[in-house]
Amino acid sequence: MGFPLSSQLLFNLSMGIYVITFLGYLTFTASQNRRVGTASVALLGVGLILHSIGLVSRWIETHQTGYGYVPLSNMYESLIFFSWTIVLIYLVIELKYKQKIIGVFVTPFAFLAIALTSIIPGVDAKISPLVPALQSNWLTIHVTTCFFGYASFAVSFGISILYLLREDRETGKGDSWKWLPAPAILDEINYKSIVIGFPMLTLGIVTGAAWANYAWGTYWSWDPKETWSLITWFIYAAFLHARLTRDWRGRKAAVLSIVGFAAVLFTYFGVNYLISGLHSYL
Repeated sequence: MGFPLSSQLLFNLSMGIYVITFLGYLTFTASQNRRVGTASVALLGVGLILHSIGLVSRWIETHQTGYGYVPLSNMYESLIFFSWTIVLIYLVIELKYKQKIIGVFVTPFAFLAIALTSIIPGVDAKISPLVPALQSNWLTIHVTTCFFGYASFAVSFGISILYLLREDRETGKGDSWKWLPAPAILDEINYKSIVIGFPMLTLGIVTGAAWANYAWGTYWSWDPKETWSLITWFIYAAFLHARLTRDWRGRKAAVLSIVGFAAVLFTYFGVNYLISGLHSYL
């Protein structure tokens, strides 16, 4: 579109950095070299900064085209934002728990989300005017809260996979996998990730209901995306309920986290491409 430093270029640079960061985390996993681990975290931070500048550039570009909206309105923009939230949530958790190995299982989501913008049929980076239903401030609030929830669940999914690998290797197969974080640590991080994501998803559903009432005159219409969002909410509510009342930990919690993220993916992709509804334009 003729911009000196286009958002697409910045997103592509970010994606490249996320790929390199993944390889860095993989190298750290194999070598346990602290310098490699530290460099990987620093590079991931650089990628996030470029990604953030890209989001701002995209917002400026919408204004330069005369449409002027927060870039969260379609599948292309939501995938870009999803990638950004995954990296942000992961870095917060990494800075708190210092478990760099988790990056191997989380960073692939960051670059895949951007890569999918060029792979999924119908995804277009072109800036277009918003349909009337999207011309609302509820768009920013609803999409932001939902995707912070989705990103937290993506991180918990990666941690759950790592937990299952760690647990399997701990049941009498030697010490070759002892460099992985202890199961108790992984279980705790998994729980904390969902503690972050669940209220965000809850806010997303509540703001979505308010937006639906503004756009269509009803708070809830059992649209496929609404229904699957509710199913996803119930899965993670069951996770937290089982944790607090029955002290579900370990394998059960990891499996339920994986099931929950499968529901997230269907809510995000399956509903858009397999089931028609009010949210199909997303």
